[in-house]
Amino acid sequence: MASRDDDDYSIEDDDAMKEFFPTSFGKQSKGADVQAQIDKSRRQLPTAQKNEQDTKAYRGDSDEEDEDEDEDDDDDEDDEFPVSHELIIKTHERAITTATIDPSGSRLVTGSTDCTLKLHDFASMTPSTIRSFRSVDPSATKGSSNAETHPVHQVAFNPLSPGQMLVVTALPQAKIFSRDGDMLIEFVKGDMYLRDMHNTKGHVSEVTAGTWHPTNRDLCVTAGTDSTLRIWDVNNRRGQRDVIVHKSRAAGSAGRTRMTAVAWGASSEGNGSVLVGAALDGSLVMWGGDGPYTRPAAEIRDAHVKDTWTGGLDISRDGRLVITRGGDDTIKLWDTRKFKAPITTVSHPSTSSQYPTSNIRFSPTSSNVITGSETGHLHILNPATLRPELVTPIALNSSVITVLWHEKLNQIITGSANGETHVLYNPTSSTLGAKMVMSKAPKRRHIDDDPNLTMDLTQGLSGDSIITPGGALTGASNAAATFAARHPTIGLTASGKSRDPRRPHVPAVTPFAKSQPDAQHIKKNIPLSSMRDEDPRAALLRYADKATKEPLFTSAWSETQPRTLYAELSDEEEGPASKKTKR
Repeated sequence: MASRDDDDYSIEDDDAMKEFFPTSFGKQSKGADVQAQIDKSRRQLPTAQKNEQDTKAYRGDSDEEDEDEDEDDDDDEDDEFPVSHELIIKTHERAITTATIDPSGSRLVTGSTDCTLKLHDFASMTPSTIRSFRSVDPSATKGSSNAETHPVHQVAFNPLSPGQMLVVTALPQAKIFSRDGDMLIEFVKGDMYLRDMHNTKGHVSEVTAGTWHPTNRDLCVTAGTDSTLRIWDVNNRRGQRDVIVHKSRAAGSAGRTRMTAVAWGASSEGNGSVLVGAALDGSLVMWGGDGPYTRPAAEIRDAHVKDTWTGGLDISRDGRLVITRGGDDTIKLWDTRKFKAPITTVSHPSTSSQYPTSNIRFSPTSSNVITGSETGHLHILNPATLRPELVTPIALNSSVITVLWHEKLNQIITGSANGETHVLYNPTSSTLGAKMVMSKAPKRRHIDDDPNLTMDLTQGLSGDSIITPGGALTGASNAAATFAARHPTIGLTASGKSRDPRRPHVPAVTPFAKSQPDAQHIKKNIPLSSMRDEDPRAALLRYADKATKEPLFTSAWSETQPRTLYAELSDEEEGPASKKTKR
C-alpha cells in the first residue's frame, strides 16, 4: 500500500500543498505590488496581431532569426514611443474634442461635445478611483437650469503661466479660466452690425480655435468664423489688442471666409514668432507673430480643397515646418522659408466633417508627428516622409479626435468619439502622470459601501420581531398593542393637533385669551381709545355749524365771495321754447 501511494503522488500535489502554507512568518506587509498594478495596465494586442505572432511561432528553424529581429524591433518601438501601457478615463458622455495638461503634468483637462470641462488630478487618482474632481460648464453664466450650453472647441493651458487656461466654445466670446475651473476673464463681443471688422472690439460670430503666444505670457490669439484672427491681452478684456482680417479671394465669398485653425510658434530665424492660420476657402496664411498684420508675410491660396475644414495645424519646435491636416483627406508638410508648395503630401482619411477639432501635432522634439484616424488608431508619422512609423489601435470603430504628446511626462493623450480619454505611457521612459496613478494601491472600500451587500434599516428591522416589555401580542402580523396604533385617526397628537387629516386644527384657548382688560382703565390711560365706539358721521356733523360760522381756512375771502344768482321761476311761467327738431 505504501508503494502504491508513492506512485500516485506527483509534483502537482506538492505545489497545491504549498499554496496552503504561508511564504514567511511574522507581520506581513500590506503594501501594493507596483509591478502587478502596472502589468494590469499593459495594452493588449489586437487579435490579428496575435494570430500573426502565433503563425510566426510555428515556422521552421530558418525563420527563427527573423523572429528574433522582429521581437527586437517591437521592443525598440516600445522603448521609443510611450504606447506599451495605458490609462483609460471615462468621465464624459459624448465625444471628446480637446485635451490639455499643464506644464508640470499634474492636471488634465478635457472638453467634450457634452458642453462640459472635466478636471482630473493625477495625484488624487488611484487605479480604483479614476474620475474627475470637478465638472465645469464654461458657457453657463447664471445658475438657472434653462441656460444655454455650447460644445467646447478647444482648451489650452498657458505654457508660461500654468494658472490660466484658454477655453474656446461655440460662442463669439473666448474665456480665461483658472486651473481650478473658475472663470477669470470673458472677452468682449463685437458689434455684429458693423461691416468693417477693423472697427469691432471682438468677434461677432462663433470662435473656432485659439492658442497662446510662445514667449509672451499675456497674449493669446483666437480664430473666428467672421474671417478674423484677434490677438488678446489678458490684462484688457474690453477689446482686442490687434485684429487681423483675412480677405478671401474665392469667387462669390465677398471677401469673407471662416478661419478654421490657428497656430503660434517660434520663428525659424530664432528671434520673434510666426503666426499661421487656415481658412475654409482652402488658403493657408502666415504673418509675423509680432506684427505688422496689415499684410501677410506669405499666403497659399489652394493649400487644401475649397470648402473643406482644415482642423489640424501645428508648427514645429524650431519654427521651420508647418503640418496641416485638411478635410480633403490629405496631410501636408510645409516649409516656412519656402512657403509656396508642400514638401510632402500623403493621403489620410479626414474626420473634420463630423468632428471639426480633429487635430495633428508634432512631438515635443519635433522628431515625430502624431494624429488620429476614423478607425480608432493612433498614427505616429515620420516628419520627413509622413510615413507611419507606428500605428496602434486606441478605440476600435471610434474616431480618435484629439491627440497630445506631453514633453515632461513623455505620455500621449488621446480623446475618442466614444467619450474615453486614453493616456499612453511607458513604465521605463515615462514619469508621473498615468504611471504614478497605476503605481498606487487600489483604495480599499468597506463592505457597507456596496449597496448590493447591505440592507436598509427599515427592511432589516420588522415590527413583528420587536417585543416591548408589557406589550400584548394580538397574534396578527400587523396588529398593534396600543389604542392609538389601532385607531390612527382618533384623538390628538402630542402637540395637540387632531389625528384626522380632514379636521382643521383649532388652537387651544389659553387662560390669557379668556381674560379681558378693564374698560375704564383703557379709557383713562390710553388717549383717544373711546373713538373705537364712536360713530364717525355723527362726530363730523357735530362741527358742521362751527365750520360754517367760523371757517378756519376760508375766512379770508368770506366777505368778498360773490353771491350766486339763480333764475326765479314761478309755476305758471314756462321755460324757454324748445327748438324744433329737424327731420
